[in-house]
Amino acid sequence: MSPHQSHGEQLLGINGVELCVETFGDRGAPAIILVAGAAASMLWWDADLCEQIAVRGRFVVRYDHRDTGRSTCYPPGQPAYSFTDLTLDVLGIQDAFGIGRAHVVCQSMFGGIGLILGVDHPDRVASLTFVSSSTGADGLPPPSSDLAMAAVPDVSDLLAVVEYVVAGARAYAGGSPYFDEAAIGALAERDVARARSYSSTLVNHYRIELDGPTRGGFGDIAAPTLVVHGDHDPLLPLPHGEALRDAIPGAELLVLKGAGHDLPKAVWDDFVSALVLHTEGSRP
Repeated sequence: MSPHQSHGEQLLGINGVELCVETFGDRGAPAIILVAGAAASMLWWDADLCEQIAVRGRFVVRYDHRDTGRSTCYPPGQPAYSFTDLTLDVLGIQDAFGIGRAHVVCQSMFGGIGLILGVDHPDRVASLTFVSSSTGADGLPPPSSDLAMAAVPDVSDLLAVVEYVVAGARAYAGGSPYFDEAAIGALAERDVARARSYSSTLVNHYRIELDGPTRGGFGDIAAPTLVVHGDHDPLLPLPHGEALRDAIPGAELLVLKGAGHDLPKAVWDDFVSALVLHTEGSRP
């Protein structure tokens, strides 16, 4: 992919904090905002993937959550924000770029952001896509027993931190034949080096207030919705994606064969094609 699609990173004052944002493609095209999962900076939405979406006629936005990358960080173990605050961050990004209604793609735990957007702010959402996420309903399969993680390492030992991140990514890949350890290792090195406080990245998202929408649940989402789920996902096995599809009126499910709790390069073509089709027919 040609690098000219990126407009570079910028720090923006949004919702009382600094958020690092990078955009790709034509600013006048339908806007897709990529919301990474817990403890994941924008780098986990690979730049080449963003390029592939952008050259298909979309304005792509990726950003660092609070406590990741170059965005505002809080002391480790003391995140002073909730799911609702993170949702308002997305709306603030839309406002910063003059995006009235965005196609929002939310991954994993931060599918909760998509839920709040879809229920409490339907006028700002052109469509929703949930990647490797869940309704959290009782009775769904638990995570694989193979996901037990080692203790969080001392962040002063950069090699140990990178190895810890790679080990987690390997486990979350669920035995996928597409897991690329070298690529993940390089990504982890960049992520750790770039972060304001990686010690905050490792713990804070798991301690935030899990408040939800004020007016309902997944069944109240009216935006066109695509659910994307890997059939090797060990954290949220495929029935979680099926339950999410069934909970949202009219939602469709794309199963990524061979993928775990991630988006490996081998499935990008399927993902991008489905996302472009899903986001047709809307201007920002």
